Amino acid sequence: MPKSRPFLGAALAAALACASAGAFAQAAGAAPEIPPRDAGHGPYARLVIRNVSVIDGTGAPMQGPFDVVIERDRIAEIRPIGAPGAIVAGKRAAPGEREIDATGFTLMPGFVDTHVHLHTLQDEQGVPPEYVLKLWMAHGVTSVRELGSGRPIEWLAEVKRRSERNEIVAPRIDIYPFFNDIQPGIHDPGTAREAVRNARRRGADGIKFIGSIPEDVLYAALDEAEAIGMRTTMHHAQQLVSYANVLQTAAHGLDSMEHWYGLPEAMFTDRRLQRWPNDFNNTDEQMRFAEAGRLWAQAAEPGSARWNAVMEALLERGFGLSPTFTAYLASRDLMRMTNATWHAEYTMPALWEFYRPSRHHHGSYWFDWTTEQEMDWKHNYGLWMRFVNEYKNRGGLVGVGSDCGYIYNLYGFGYVQEMELLREAGFSPLEVIHAATGMGARIIGRADTAGSVRVGRKADLVLIRGNPLANLKLLFGTGTIRLDDATGRVERVGGVDYTIKDGIVYDAAALREDVRRMVREAKAARGLADGPMPLAGGQ
Repeated sequence: MPKSRPFLGAALAAALACASAGAFAQAAGAAPEIPPRDAGHGPYARLVIRNVSVIDGTGAPMQGPFDVVIERDRIAEIRPIGAPGAIVAGKRAAPGEREIDATGFTLMPGFVDTHVHLHTLQDEQGVPPEYVLKLWMAHGVTSVRELGSGRPIEWLAEVKRRSERNEIVAPRIDIYPFFNDIQPGIHDPGTAREAVRNARRRGADGIKFIGSIPEDVLYAALDEAEAIGMRTTMHHAQQLVSYANVLQTAAHGLDSMEHWYGLPEAMFTDRRLQRWPNDFNNTDEQMRFAEAGRLWAQAAEPGSARWNAVMEALLERGFGLSPTFTAYLASRDLMRMTNATWHAEYTMPALWEFYRPSRHHHGSYWFDWTTEQEMDWKHNYGLWMRFVNEYKNRGGLVGVGSDCGYIYNLYGFGYVQEMELLREAGFSPLEVIHAATGMGARIIGRADTAGSVRVGRKADLVLIRGNPLANLKLLFGTGTIRLDDATGRVERVGGVDYTIKDGIVYDAAALREDVRRMVREAKAARGLADGPMPLAGGQ
């Protein structure tokens, strides 16, 4: 969700274009600010997860019980051991170096977050990257698509390298820098093509387009990315959507889209441009987000000829949607997001300060948010969700992207909120898990290694007590409440139990406790009491 940065001068562009990879060594060296791995055990010569039910990420229903065998970093065997409640002793897998009794547990592929930003102490959010990475891992997210953080590609490439070697607690990372941030002075098709090649040389996996990009520059960059096999995605910002809506960019090779801007504009039938007030200023974020909440109402009606034509064109192109419903959830219910259960223990004070109303912080546009604006957004969500659900029903690719770090949307927790919002849109619980695993892996181009529980695949897995299909709230780090009829007491249950990456078993509850410790220490350093922080007034 962060905004792109303005162009710099052509002289600086030329100087940067000529710089060698060594010129970025200092920036890359910042990656050690993420401390060495201090959690997780393994990988093991033989890890056996016994008597577990499996949701395999292909869309198949839950099956089991199985004994699942992991050898080092790979799934080696998925052994059926009978029927529920009727295990056959002679079918059990041979003993392992470590065994987990997973009776009553569900095993799933590690979750894929198709839209993240790895923020750091140098960003406006002011959070340590260790905090962000551990919140993702504590919620079962083992693969992420990083869509721009303002840090150099080399810095992210070093984080990615350390993650691949399991030197840090972190998911797998695909790097998609902001196109405008690759190098200064991208002002014509030639420099656009060079910028894409430059990003590839420096370690990028793909490109994210956002902000002010001239039409010929945008399409040259998309063409070059496709030619050299780099994946692309786009936030169709208001600065360019008049000449680059989703139909147009998909026709030029764009692989997927973030959020929803550019989609309703492709379905206008009685206008070419969004209807903005005459005093509209796109830099005024409250005005921008308020008008965004009125956009879907200006598009063609569901089921109309134009609605179907746009959907069919995107389906034919195999286009991916990363809706990030949760990124805008506060717009339709500010109270819900500001009072979320997890803020008190898990939200850093610097991040809370970033969230609060401010003319300077992106997404902190609550200067005078009204009931009428929330009603507009509720209607906006209804139409948006209908398109996304129908797109899924007709075979389209829809993933789970959280875009956390903005608008009271917290890392890890926001990912589960996005799952619940897909459920609200009409996805069944199994379709939600499919979007979070197999579909997400396809969108980021990693279906050969991630997104499924299959022999030979990387051992990236989520293990949780209970059945998340019956209650997705079990996946929240704060779990959910349940009444114990035997004692009459209310208890808190849930939270991912184990996140497994490359066969390394992480105690997710211990990761969450580590995050809570970081938050307590950050509050103490500011002289703040532990617990909820105020939205209004001083801290």
